[in-house]
Amino acid sequence: MKLTFIGAAHEVTGSCHVLQCKNKTILVDYGMEQGVDIYVNEELPVAPSDVDYVFLTHAHIDHSGLLPLLYARGFRGQIFATKATTQLCEIMLKDSAHIQMFEAEWKNRKAKRKGESLIEPLYTMEDAMGVLTHFVPCPYDTRLHVEDGIDIRFVDVGHLLGSSSIEVWVTEDGEERKLVFSGDIGNTDQPLIKDPSYIEEADYVIMESTYGDRSHGSRPNYVEELKVILRETFMRGGNVVIPSFAVGRTQEMLYFIRKIKEDNLLPEFPNFEVYVDSPLAVGATTVFQENIAQCFDEEAMELVKKGINPIGFRGLKLSITSDDSKAINFDEKPKVIISASGMCEAGRVRHHLKHNLWREESTILFVGYQAVGSLGRALLDGAKEVKLFGEEIKVCADIRKLDGVSGHADREGLLTWIGSFKKKPKQVFVVHGEDTVCDIFAQTIQEEIGFDAMAPYSGASYDLIAGEWLCHGTKKYIEKKKAVSVKENRVYERLLSAGQRLLTVIRHNKDGANKDLAKLADQINQLCEKWDR
Repeated sequence: MKLTFIGAAHEVTGSCHVLQCKNKTILVDYGMEQGVDIYVNEELPVAPSDVDYVFLTHAHIDHSGLLPLLYARGFRGQIFATKATTQLCEIMLKDSAHIQMFEAEWKNRKAKRKGESLIEPLYTMEDAMGVLTHFVPCPYDTRLHVEDGIDIRFVDVGHLLGSSSIEVWVTEDGEERKLVFSGDIGNTDQPLIKDPSYIEEADYVIMESTYGDRSHGSRPNYVEELKVILRETFMRGGNVVIPSFAVGRTQEMLYFIRKIKEDNLLPEFPNFEVYVDSPLAVGATTVFQENIAQCFDEEAMELVKKGINPIGFRGLKLSITSDDSKAINFDEKPKVIISASGMCEAGRVRHHLKHNLWREESTILFVGYQAVGSLGRALLDGAKEVKLFGEEIKVCADIRKLDGVSGHADREGLLTWIGSFKKKPKQVFVVHGEDTVCDIFAQTIQEEIGFDAMAPYSGASYDLIAGEWLCHGTKKYIEKKKAVSVKENRVYERLLSAGQRLLTVIRHNKDGANKDLAKLADQINQLCEKWDR
């Protein structure tokens, strides 16, 4: 019974942990790196085709974004997630695939003009559609039997619609261990969704530490602060561009703006328009409305009972097509533009930044975490110029941040969550935090809660029965390498993955009829004869 740490080890994004037991391999999350990738993430200890299950904490791309790649490389197991997470992944993974394909196409147009090698997208829409067929929607708070010796339960953790901590019970050779994977722990008193639920028992806890070294401080009056920013910007004749995560943060912004309009807090601009320029955000908003009974908090439910849409109002315009998006910047009226991605790394928001960053009258308002190395982080850190679509853009707009708007618990919230365990776990593993934050928060847990805690590096592996390290991860920095043909590498990787999947299929047919095994062997040999050059 072994736990191996792969992603989000001394880093915030790219979550992935591997649980191996009963000759099964389980991934808990398989997320994409966002922002600068500082440390080398070790490879999965098995071929993707040998992964039996994925337990997914929530739909954010830094937790789910590599699932289509896993499928492309041969995975055909089951993905257990909550119902809302499953619905959100249906739109988020397709959107991610679209971005991968669009950016590859754009880069290839430039490469052709320069006579350079072409690239392949990380994965395709076909891969995203394929992996979605392997999701198993699950309810909250119900212990589910995965197979003999493996049970799981999803607990609402209040970070995002459908987000969860996952309790995992594993029995092997008569020994049972209970693991709790925190997922991303939510902030309290967020609009729309419920506060985090707490868990009381575990042998091992794997928990995030995004804000493990800081407090969000006293809760600001978001409506009042947003009102002031809107008024100041509109008075200058500018736009308020809000780079926002399409799922969760966008809906929260709509909740606040609805309140501003409902209470007539901007009487000088009573009919200001709000554009949600993201097909993903529009789709996500629909998923929110489909999960009202299961996921909305009491305040939001009170509005629903009164016939009020908590995230709808007059002047709200949904931009779907690219023509809709382009038209926004030809309208000179001051407006709010909410667009993805939240860290400005991809998507339509980059076009709105191109049209507004150089304007002194406009405001760029950040409302969420900005990873180190992301464009959003660079702007918050005071960049004077940024490069967008090959063009240097001078930063003249007012760069603002709505402090305290976070879907993540702060230091106090994290300590409350881990402090809810009534019995001391054998070990707490701290992950999903910036390099020094992971170590700081592990020490904080030891000093303030009294639990044994440490922050592993990628590649670290732990024996859950013996309670000892099998392998300590290494702190390998990413090396900058000369550009190579990505197309050649990725296509060859796909071929290797197909070969690994073939081996998996062969092993699965070990006890098959001799006639069938002989037929399969003949087919493989014929294929080899054709391609052995």
